[in-house]
Amino acid sequence: MRLASVSGFGSLPRRGGASRTAAESEASDNSVRVGASVLIVDDHAGFRAHARRLLEFEGYRVVGEAADSTSALEVARALEPELALVDVHLPDANGFELTAWLGTLPDPPAVVLTSSRDGAGLETCVSECGARGFVPKSELSREAIEEQLR
Repeated sequence: MRLASVSGFGSLPRRGGASRTAAESEASDNSVRVGASVLIVDDHAGFRAHARRLLEFEGYRVVGEAADSTSALEVARALEPELALVDVHLPDANGFELTAWLGTLPDPPAVVLTSSRDGAGLETCVSECGARGFVPKSELSREAIEEQLR
């Protein structure tokens, strides 16, 4: 699997699916830490709810959620999260493409990719798209995220 070109950035379909839970994000010093603002991007509402509960319990501030790449870009522009937890499989683009697009923002979030599958064979795609790392959904925790951010 190779990273797709970001040339189609402007051609993503406009879709709903984003929810905002904070009107503004706080200024960031570009370090991701516990207490950092987080955007969760996953097309399964049940996983977003689970990830929100887990991350908030472990000290992160979840400032937004999105169900697809188009909504994620809109929310990321508006809220400027310090961290984005991004599912590899999204309905309108894959998580590798979204990660590359997020990297073009003026103050891009650190991205950790996730999937219900293990990350075997994804190392090249993860590094090429600019993600900080990959955490399987079954292993999601503050410790696992912070390990990727080091």
